[in-house]
Amino acid sequence: MCKATISNKAFCQDQSDAFADKMVDILNGGALALTTSLGHRSGLFDTLAEIGSATSTEIANAADLNERYVREWLGAMVTGGIVEYDTTYKTYQLPDEHAAWLTRSSAPDNISVFAQYIPLLGQVEDEILDCFHRGGGVPYEKYPRFHQVMAEDSGQTVVAALTEHILPLVPGLVAQLESGIDVLDVGCGSGRAITLLAKHFPNSRFTGYDISEEAIGRASTEAQRQGLDNILFEVTDVTHVDEPQAYDLITAFDAIHDQKAPADVLAAIFRALRQNGLFFMQDIAGSSHVQNNMDHPIGPFLYTISCMHCMSVSLSQGGEGLGAMWGREKACEMLTEAGFTRIDVKQLDHDIQNSYYIVTKG
Repeated sequence: MCKATISNKAFCQDQSDAFADKMVDILNGGALALTTSLGHRSGLFDTLAEIGSATSTEIANAADLNERYVREWLGAMVTGGIVEYDTTYKTYQLPDEHAAWLTRSSAPDNISVFAQYIPLLGQVEDEILDCFHRGGGVPYEKYPRFHQVMAEDSGQTVVAALTEHILPLVPGLVAQLESGIDVLDVGCGSGRAITLLAKHFPNSRFTGYDISEEAIGRASTEAQRQGLDNILFEVTDVTHVDEPQAYDLITAFDAIHDQKAPADVLAAIFRALRQNGLFFMQDIAGSSHVQNNMDHPIGPFLYTISCMHCMSVSLSQGGEGLGAMWGREKACEMLTEAGFTRIDVKQLDHDIQNSYYIVTKG
């Protein structure tokens, strides 16, 4: 039912009530995001999937956790429709259909990995709110565990699909890597992607650059643990890379949009590629125009991460602040301005989050 208001705009009570219901759903969803993150980090989803129907005590013992906390967490899971509860035997069970989206063994479909971003970003809410008033941004070091979560995210969405699905997007690339080429990964983070490549293609030579000492330290340690002698990691601001025609392949996995000066980075990449060299860029799938993202299945999630991390870390350096949702249109425009003329954008059926840019220097 709608009625006129003082502003002469029709007020629709049914619409208002429906919106109130939506806000309640958001509150419950936000709370469940926190408890889903806890379920992932504590291993409770994995335990539930393995143990079957069990009491809270049995579940806590199997997971080596405190029963009282486990029981309260289970209350959230049951009322949230994630875990089933038998009122007669007071047992809990994670249905197989739910476990398929929540356990480590279900990667790359494990959505609980992404739930970790919600509590992580909540830790910088005060700093982000301050930026709303004064501008600027929040630097990388203010985000606890971010590189760890990003590595896990990338590990199941990109790294897990790298050899079987992603590399074959470029005809002949696997053969080149097998023969031996020079490869640079820009914004390599913890280095999972090129560490995997270095292991699979021992004849090729790999370098990883990132501005984070923490991430580079983790990447170097892992490469040493695996005994890889064809890979090098360095703490480097990729904005200032000056290595003319040094590489046959340059990759950037979810790294360009949060750079301080992305245009300068793309120009540096263009210069660093040899003639007919390839720039392979994975970045967030979306449009540069918000109206084109209205039906994006995870649009609110991506814009929130962009606002509270990607855009902010760039602005904290006095950068452009493109944000994760810079979009295909802007990405292609900037690649063209950097000097690239051959740009092909592809997506994989299993990956609603990313686009893959195949960019050739020639």
